[in-house]
Amino acid sequence: MKIKYVCPLIAVKDINKSRYFYENVLKQEVEIDHGENVAFKGGFAIHDIEHFQNLTGKSINKKVDSKDFIELYFELDEIEVMETKLKSLDVEFVHEMREQPWGQRVMRFYDPDKYIIEIGEPLEYVIKRFAALGLSLEEISERSSMPIEFVKIVLE
Repeated sequence: MKIKYVCPLIAVKDINKSRYFYENVLKQEVEIDHGENVAFKGGFAIHDIEHFQNLTGKSINKKVDSKDFIELYFELDEIEVMETKLKSLDVEFVHEMREQPWGQRVMRFYDPDKYIIEIGEPLEYVIKRFAALGLSLEEISERSSMPIEFVKIVLE
């Protein structure tokens, strides 16, 4: 079982201001814009801090430099197996497996230095799972927040 490292993700106070900075000042190209979460082709993402707080259950009243607002994100097909392994190692969870608003199942936990690690199922896996449930291309696109062209490619 190999875990694929995807990208660092930082929570930001003002998603529009941060997007402008990375896109226009640092000339980074947006790969996918989910509104509260913007992924750049350079291999990192920014996440609206209030939305991030809702996903993790962590208070936004912490200092901006708090480790609770920095995470490393990985993907794995066999996410249930990893959750079981982590529990057997008494790893401290931020939260156990849960489904995000776009349908992806993820879990978050702390590394030994209390940085947040997130492991989620690949979005391609989410799309295939939705297809197996009988959702149409349009329903999958809407439910997963992924462009219909991407959904078509995954399902071909």
